[in-house]
Amino acid sequence: MDLFQAAHRCLMASTVDAKLTLTHETGEAFQRGQLSLQAPSPPEPIGEPGRPKRPRLVSPRELPHRGLGTAIGRAGFLHAIAHIEFNAINLAWDAVYRFRDMPDRFYADWVSVAVDEARHFRLLDDRLGQLGYRYGDFDGHDGLWQMTVKTAHCCRTRMALVPRVLEARGLDVTPGMIEKLTALGDTESVAILDTILREEVAHVAAGTRWFEWCCGRDGIAPEAEFVRLITEHAQGAIRGPFNRSARRVAGFGDGEMAALIRLADTRR
Repeated sequence: MDLFQAAHRCLMASTVDAKLTLTHETGEAFQRGQLSLQAPSPPEPIGEPGRPKRPRLVSPRELPHRGLGTAIGRAGFLHAIAHIEFNAINLAWDAVYRFRDMPDRFYADWVSVAVDEARHFRLLDDRLGQLGYRYGDFDGHDGLWQMTVKTAHCCRTRMALVPRVLEARGLDVTPGMIEKLTALGDTESVAILDTILREEVAHVAAGTRWFEWCCGRDGIAPEAEFVRLITEHAQGAIRGPFNRSARRVAGFGDGEMAALIRLADTRR
């Protein structure tokens, strides 16, 4: 089997166990050099990924705001992060499947991201189980996948708006959540979020690397293109404060950070 067929199988797996198992197996097969990068057919038009019947997907406005001070509030928060990680598995596999004729390292990066996201999801789902809940017990929204659909036509646009905008938001908000959970004495959840934050920096950095590569291939100035894409497609997703140190490690330059701050200020 070639990597693209294997990625599509992972993408379309419709149960949690199947998606996690196939992701793990595909990651190992890729590392062993068992998956060809020769695609026998072009990618199919983007549609819905495989996912379980639960959680129910609703508008973000319909999701309740719960404080972390209650058990259900803490579980709801962890469920929201688990939902992001589950969707991130699909995002990574779609990048592998959809964008062809990229350097080998592109595929190595996004296979690795998919495997990481599956491991993050498992950590969070296990923690939910310790709290008496499971994935699907709370509602979720579909914002990440909707942006994936909007960017399916262009790898450059995908790398700018999914890893570097939507997923990078996690770099900004996670430290505050860690601080709150630490104050509540939830060391188990804090350890999981510490791991996720550290590894998500590398994931966003992969987005930076391939956004800049695509810009170089296409003869486009990266900073101006990043601002243009946000302004046209995702300005509503930009809000501060920003985790400047983490974003710097993930490849955001001073000019980009200044532009993000300006864009966030215009929403006030």
